Amino acid sequence: MTRAKTNSAAATPARRKQRPASFLNPDLILDTAMAVIERDGPEALTFRRLGTELGADHTAVLRYFRGKDDLLLGLAARLVSDALHDFAPSESWRETLASLARRIRAACLQHPGVAVLVAARTSRREPEFQGADVVIGALLEAGLQGREAASYYRVLADTALAAGAFEASFNVLDKAAQEGDRLAWRREYLTASPQRYPNLAQVAPHLAEIDEEDQFETAIGLLLDAVELRAQRARAARAEGSEHTDN
Repeated sequence: MTRAKTNSAAATPARRKQRPASFLNPDLILDTAMAVIERDGPEALTFRRLGTELGADHTAVLRYFRGKDDLLLGLAARLVSDALHDFAPSESWRETLASLARRIRAACLQHPGVAVLVAARTSRREPEFQGADVVIGALLEAGLQGREAASYYRVLADTALAAGAFEASFNVLDKAAQEGDRLAWRREYLTASPQRYPNLAQVAPHLAEIDEEDQFETAIGLLLDAVELRAQRARAARAEGSEHTDN
């Protein structure tokens, strides 16, 4: 997706020539908001800052977003939209769900500051509805129905976003903190007392081998295994109910 070019954060409104608000559109505003967050952090995102970056009066942004929360919901929708870009469901319901989860993770890692800020939000916009329709369709294909399909949709979507945002929150730490946390698996965990922590000591050498992708794939795999098992039980229960009705 083409990203909007923004000027340096050091520039001031006095040094910019304001342009007429007619050039603004929601995508440009969201592009600029994402750039501000990724460059300077979530706290830097204000309407006045957006106006400065866009070269427009900040009140013009209010024509497209009613306030800060509306803008954040737009960013949440953009995150999902990026994940869905050029996505096509697979012939396998399981691969459809796994692929979409990986795309959500990739979108969060591409925009870690935005993911940390908005991954928990419900945007109630077109990209979210589109993603929900794909996920629920895959669950129906698997054999789930009604409330179970609704429940698993919410669990799968929230897990993919939560895992992506969790990893993104690590990526926005300073490099020293990141390195300290990574070293802990090879240093403090390996030297933990086997007398005090006998169970930990048994697997401690393997902990450093597990990276973020391993964790994500394992979590999604466990969830999809559960979906498959629940779907099998649901189909068996419906078949049994049908036999009883026939008899």
